[in-house]
Amino acid sequence: MTVYDQTRLALGTAQFGLPYGIANQAGQVSRKEVSAMLQLAVSNGIDTLDTAIAYGESEVALGQAGTQGFNVVTKLPALPDDCLDVISWVMEQVDASFTRLGVSSVYALLLHRPEQLLGPHGKELYEALYALKERGKVQKVGVSIYNPLELDALTRLFHFDLVQAPFNIIDSRLYRAGWLQRLKDDEVEIHTRSAFLQGLLLMPEENLPSKFTPWSDLFQRWHTWQAEHHVSALHACLAFSLSFPEIDRVIVGADSINQLDQIIKASRLTLPDNLPDLYCEAENLINPARWSCL
Repeated sequence: MTVYDQTRLALGTAQFGLPYGIANQAGQVSRKEVSAMLQLAVSNGIDTLDTAIAYGESEVALGQAGTQGFNVVTKLPALPDDCLDVISWVMEQVDASFTRLGVSSVYALLLHRPEQLLGPHGKELYEALYALKERGKVQKVGVSIYNPLELDALTRLFHFDLVQAPFNIIDSRLYRAGWLQRLKDDEVEIHTRSAFLQGLLLMPEENLPSKFTPWSDLFQRWHTWQAEHHVSALHACLAFSLSFPEIDRVIVGADSINQLDQIIKASRLTLPDNLPDLYCEAENLINPARWSCL
């Protein structure tokens, strides 16, 4: 039996600015609920908030609630194709972000579209990030990736302080490709997201949308394992990500204070060390950006 540590959780805040997630039935989190969730998080040792300029009103909601006591990670959107002054654009985006957040600096700034580093403005974009670090506006710079394969090209040209990537009981490519250890060996901080695959892994089998029928065998094995071991999906998903010591923060999102409380409690539980092997490389399943095409 293994005991996990909820202080390695980070609070994702997409739901604070958007009605986010396939299993979300509550819609966007209210400002009152945001404040209550932040208080619950900090009182349970959660010290990191993950947001992005692209997350609707998330930064505004955090700014109104106050982020004292937290390390804030935010992300730049895609650089416009017609941008003529990359450094000025980055500074404008960051200044506006800090105004919404009500801060003068953040823990980390990531690129939401890191493939742009490999484009014609990549060098300028990278230099702009490090200029912010040198000025003390950010402690760490890095990238938010969708596929570990992106790291092959990116890390040959650039060094990052922090990498964020999807990681869950179905999508463990970051580990299987050897990147967890390689990043840790290079002293790169690792944050993983999508522990619940936008809530898909938490849905009862009978509620799964029909678009996921091609993977019905996988989900049947998942729910059968839960029933046989008397373990909730929430508990097992958290245990899987937290079982990898290389991961510094596991980002979790919640639609309400009750849901966040359940997540925190589940992260403290012990679990038999025999989680099922559900590994799958099907992009149409593991990449939520592809779901609208199903």
